Amino acid sequence: MSGFAPHIVFLLVLVSVSLSPSVRCLGKERTLGMIKPDGVSGNYTEEIKRIIVDSGFSIVNERLTQLDKETASAFYEEHSSRSFFPDLVSYMTSGPVLAMVLEKRDAVSDWRGLIGPTDAQKAKISHPHSIRALCGKDSQRNCVHGSDSISSAEREIKFFFEDVVSDDIASQHDEL
Repeated sequence: MSGFAPHIVFLLVLVSVSLSPSVRCLGKERTLGMIKPDGVSGNYTEEIKRIIVDSGFSIVNERLTQLDKETASAFYEEHSSRSFFPDLVSYMTSGPVLAMVLEKRDAVSDWRGLIGPTDAQKAKISHPHSIRALCGKDSQRNCVHGSDSISSAEREIKFFFEDVVSDDIASQHDEL
């Protein structure tokens, strides 16, 4: 019976890795990072990507895209009943965004920590080295987006990269 133990452990590891392939890969997590229109138009893209890589993330895929009203509304659907929703959709369609699949151990929480508080003005005081302190303006024009949970990361990655099979993501990214 003890000869089966290593095989069982291997199978359990294999099953756990395969349960959520778009977010977990061999002990690493994947999350969506997005540079919003103000970050792209403000020429912060390369600096943000450098910060990402210097912080231990791999950028396994990226896509520069222009959101239309329907797509932006679908992405932020959870906020559709909020008073700021029309302004948010207008802002997110005002210029291109760069969506990225970021990977590392604890990617979701580490990315959230790196980008700082939602309100860029507060970030400038409480998290002066955060990305939002670097290039954000306020709570809406805060330069970047980050998934708030593993389940959100999975949904958001699929939203922007539905045509990419998770095993092929790394092979489709050019090195920085």
